[in-house]
Amino acid sequence: MSRAKREKLNQTLNSHLSDIHETFQILDQTPPASLDKVGWDEVIKMGEQVHKQATIVGMLWTGETPEVAALEENMAVYFNMLQGFLLLSHGCKVGAGPTLSSSIHASVKPVVDASFRLLKESVSSYGSRNRDQKLTIPQLAGAVWNACSALKKTPATNITAIGRAMTQIAVSMKDVLREMKELKPASSDPTDPTSDEASNKAESIPENNDNSSDGDLGNDLSSEEMKIAVSVISVVTEILAVIKELIRCITGLIKQEDANKSSNFVDSLENLLKLCQGVGVQVDELGACLYPPQEIPAMKAASEKISVSIDEMQAVIENLGGTTEAFVLACNVLRSSLGQLNSAAGDSGVADLAPEMQKLTVTT
Repeated sequence: MSRAKREKLNQTLNSHLSDIHETFQILDQTPPASLDKVGWDEVIKMGEQVHKQATIVGMLWTGETPEVAALEENMAVYFNMLQGFLLLSHGCKVGAGPTLSSSIHASVKPVVDASFRLLKESVSSYGSRNRDQKLTIPQLAGAVWNACSALKKTPATNITAIGRAMTQIAVSMKDVLREMKELKPASSDPTDPTSDEASNKAESIPENNDNSSDGDLGNDLSSEEMKIAVSVISVVTEILAVIKELIRCITGLIKQEDANKSSNFVDSLENLLKLCQGVGVQVDELGACLYPPQEIPAMKAASEKISVSIDEMQAVIENLGGTTEAFVLACNVLRSSLGQLNSAAGDSGVADLAPEMQKLTVTT
């Protein structure tokens, strides 16, 4: 008799799961512009209802085995709430660009997954003599609560989502910068003042959480290579300053996003993020080029790409009307640092050629 009841519960569960799977696929679609925009606070409120229902599931299993009717009724209420939760989440994607849409999807999926695990375990536990299995249900209900609570951290606007994505790019750049600062000259030549000067400059550029170790790779740079390393460190430091000011610029456009229904506004924001991502790739390239033998041509190519990206970035933010004096200043300082890097790299190329030129013999 218990097996028959469990089979009935499984059929009911599978029917609900199928419906939710179909609804969840809607999240992968772009909602029509005619659809009313839903505020993310509505999703948070519905999430609170979902986790309350999950708590009820856990309470059903605190005593004796619940009746089939109670479990079926609970599942029906739970899945209705879950479906409403998904539809509201889809409504939040009206006017959302790829970055915000991705954030919404990433926040919603854990709620659905945790709910599935909870209800599957609830049905599986029916008629089971394994007490440990029943004890896992409150833990799974807690997982639903955690997923629903995390909804409060989800960005509600394109600007917030893109700003956070830019911040993550900056965090990655800081990791590269920290590795660059671990580079040291092979030895200090008392007769060569540039060796100590370059080392001191690299150490003087401020950075938080510098966990350098003396045993890392790259502690064998010549004085010329160390000069270039210092120039690259300066470039990356100024890139971080540009991104910081860029985030401030787009944050200042939050009112414009609320009033602007055009997709061009969001496309411009996404373009800024793509440019930041491109600069991040070039920072990685610069970091890789610093280890001896230093790849000067690749370094110059990365420098040029960064310069082009900064020009495009400045043009986009000007077109949006969000330019600030601090952002323009940061861009100009970066351009100066890029010029100094190109100059140092050019001098290095000449220095590398000198020994080779001395080996040449002129024949008549």
